[in-house]
Amino acid sequence: MSDTLNHNDFPEKRLLTEDDMKIWENSSTKNDLMKFIVTLAEAVEDHENLQFEEPLSPAIQNTQTILLNSIENFIKDHPVANDEKTKSRFGKVEFRDFYDDLQKNAVDLISKTYPSLTTAQVNQLSIYLIESWGNKRRIDYGSGHELNFMCFLFGLTQYKIFSLHQDSVNLILVVFIKYLTIMRTLESQYWLEPAGSHGVWGLDDYHFLPFLFGAFQLAKHKHLRPMSIHDEEIVEMFKDKYLYFGCISFINSIKTSASLRWHSPMLDDISGVKKWSKVAEGMVKMYDAEVLKKLPIMQHFYFSQFLKCPDGISPPHEGIQGNIHDEELEEELSHMHNTYGDCCGIKVPSAFAAAAEINKKSHKPIPFD
Repeated sequence: MSDTLNHNDFPEKRLLTEDDMKIWENSSTKNDLMKFIVTLAEAVEDHENLQFEEPLSPAIQNTQTILLNSIENFIKDHPVANDEKTKSRFGKVEFRDFYDDLQKNAVDLISKTYPSLTTAQVNQLSIYLIESWGNKRRIDYGSGHELNFMCFLFGLTQYKIFSLHQDSVNLILVVFIKYLTIMRTLESQYWLEPAGSHGVWGLDDYHFLPFLFGAFQLAKHKHLRPMSIHDEEIVEMFKDKYLYFGCISFINSIKTSASLRWHSPMLDDISGVKKWSKVAEGMVKMYDAEVLKKLPIMQHFYFSQFLKCPDGISPPHEGIQGNIHDEELEEELSHMHNTYGDCCGIKVPSAFAAAAEINKKSHKPIPFD
């Protein structure tokens, strides 16, 4: 592949209308991305968090020690002043300094981590990497940003950096868990706001995929049951062993309401399912329906060399190309299509700053039957 830059070197946002979404929903691009996520989920069945496969491939090792460690160090370079913590319930502006470092260094970091990539490939991947950590202007984070990180890993797999045969388990238990750890630090240090509000029927203020991967980890467990999330001792015992219990522990640590049934009714509903394998199946259906098929989230999705835009979808808007946001268009789309809520421009206090403010809207039925 040539290193000469051209228009196609920069991913584009193209999903603008409900008609676009109908084309997207039936596309091979969407199916390939969902298949990639499910393949990784199935790979960690019956694996605890520390049961990664050794030796680590050079690509996995470099992702951990060069790429993700460097991003983690950007956080250390931009601490929040203690007196600033009391001035706002919303996101901390120091996050923008972290984001500037990330944005400025993304191309160089990818090139150093994966030296076999061409310039064009690095440019493609850099957009997804930058978008994986939240939004600089709004100081928020949601499932759309999390999806960008999966697209980044998907691209590296398409470019033959990772092998699904060799690296699937470690992409979750080493790379994704490290990513999640860094995100938890960002969320707690900078008080990142949820990217819109999922309402009380949502899984958590920020993430979806740890629940999906975590349910697959537990799918064959002989003793633990979904109802176990209500037992604080069990949650504490297994929070470091399984992603799902780690998520429950995290939620319990930042929510001031006494009961999971009160502040997270969807998780309470799911806990009534008898088998983790059914929870895992339901999570896949739910991710497909409530993330990949929702315009408020997918309006921010980037098409690229390795995530081809299906024929018939709207041409890119002038302000939606590469890592550039047309904020007015985003706001308009968000208000027009706000069904799920993971969208731009909605002020929702960080759970760390306003844990007692709970949305009392009724929650949707869940696809677990």
